[in-house]
Amino acid sequence: MKSFSDLTEQELLALAISSEDDDARAYAGFANSLMDTYPASAKVFMEMAEEEHEHRRSLTELYRRKFGEFIPLIRRSDIEGFVRHKPAWTIGKMNIEEMRQRAEVIELENYRFYKQAAERSQDEQVKKLLLNLAEAEKSHESIAVKLGLTHLTADAKLEEGEAKRRLFLLQVIQPGLVGLMDGSVSTLAPLFAAAFATGSTWETFLVGLAASLGAGISMGLAEGLSDDGKLTGRGHPLIRGLAAGIMTTVGGLGHALPYLIPHFQLATWIAIAVVFCELWAISWIRYKYMDTPFLRASMQVAVGGFLVFLTGILIGSA
Repeated sequence: MKSFSDLTEQELLALAISSEDDDARAYAGFANSLMDTYPASAKVFMEMAEEEHEHRRSLTELYRRKFGEFIPLIRRSDIEGFVRHKPAWTIGKMNIEEMRQRAEVIELENYRFYKQAAERSQDEQVKKLLLNLAEAEKSHESIAVKLGLTHLTADAKLEEGEAKRRLFLLQVIQPGLVGLMDGSVSTLAPLFAAAFATGSTWETFLVGLAASLGAGISMGLAEGLSDDGKLTGRGHPLIRGLAAGIMTTVGGLGHALPYLIPHFQLATWIAIAVVFCELWAISWIRYKYMDTPFLRASMQVAVGGFLVFLTGILIGSA
């Protein structure tokens, strides 16, 4: 995977072309979903899709003048530094408010992308077009205005609290949620393997403590080094790394702390109960913040957690 800072001007333009096409398809998909029940709102999204197509045509025309006919397919998912959004078509039926929120996030992220890309460009024509597109994203009426919900420009949305809150939840809190999931599941095997292998609560606690701290340090470094946050607006890498590392450690310590109780069977049953609580909490978080249906999230987390838990027991009992 290539870093955004390593992209050439040719690759930046190719990335911008594919991004505009992806966004146009997303808006067209929203329009298609709303066509029967909310035709006026569907028309708004169709107009937005056409505007993205127009941006793509401008980018493509400049690309061909500069670099020729062949345009490599470079997507945001191929580049470090972009937030990984779940494709809209995989989420299920979205209501108008959810579509509006997704569209607003797209506009704000595109504004950041074009500003950062323009700052890196050495070619005056490329730089001018990227700045024009950044201004177009910045000066857009917000999706809320277009849908008749409130009166805020996209520029004002950058400073408006609710938009910042949504971006904060999406782009800053997410590392902590991923850390919690990793810490709660990945430490199950070593903890219960130690428990059933030694039968000692103190030794089991030490193994759980070491696994939790080790996983926390690893996740913190991985998240902190993933990108500098300038392009995505995800925040300072140190803050993201601390969030991921601390939540990973907390997730592991949750079922390690019961082994401070000297009675082995009591400590084990309490630890198992804590694991169930952790898995339920993770399922709810995935449902709340990651657009995953609760039952599906529960099944995925429960199956994964059970397999890791069973692995620890089988190895510890061998």
